[in-house]
Amino acid sequence: MTPEQYDAWYDTPRGRWIGNAEYGLVRSLLAMQPGDTVLDVGCGTGWFARRVAGDGAQVVGLDRDAEALAFAGRHSAGCVSYVHGDATELPFADAAFDAVLSVTALCFVDQWPRALAEIVRTSRRRFVLGLLNRHSLLWLGKGRHGGSGAYQGAHWHTRAEIDNVLRFLPVCNLQYRYGVFLPSGSKVARALERSVPSALPLGSFVAVAGDIGR
Repeated sequence: MTPEQYDAWYDTPRGRWIGNAEYGLVRSLLAMQPGDTVLDVGCGTGWFARRVAGDGAQVVGLDRDAEALAFAGRHSAGCVSYVHGDATELPFADAAFDAVLSVTALCFVDQWPRALAEIVRTSRRRFVLGLLNRHSLLWLGKGRHGGSGAYQGAHWHTRAEIDNVLRFLPVCNLQYRYGVFLPSGSKVARALERSVPSALPLGSFVAVAGDIGR
């Protein structure tokens, strides 16, 4: 899939609904303040980086895919900059950003615990992760046996394994919220989404946030 094809998916009815649902959770947990600096780890084509910048943050997007970064640069305003790099070795100082986020990128990083430690290291105040939830209908349909389509090779996280990594890191006040419970994107799915509490741990997308507790 080319960067153009990937980004265009967010313009489809289903893609727009899923993207908005995921960003709604991410934005609520980021608790941004005007002028915050935010790092987006594994930013890809910059769809989430642009959304965060549109809400008033100064954003740096990092990814190892040069083609995706080139696309992101062509489609972003001046309040977003992009850096080529590896999530497991972020080229930034400790506490370099007010907040650090990563949306469904760590699912494709073999050493995701190391990447998570890097995310915490480079954040001054808060971090937010968006991950694929193993306990979901989407995993049953797209995630088993190595995954299929865009989910091929993805790691689907459980809360237990996330907690197991975070307990060794300087974080506190952890929050978990879930979304995209019926990933079909049908009218029924969208209607039900509004009535399902985000604390129900069965959504395809799990957003994890915490404060930095150095």
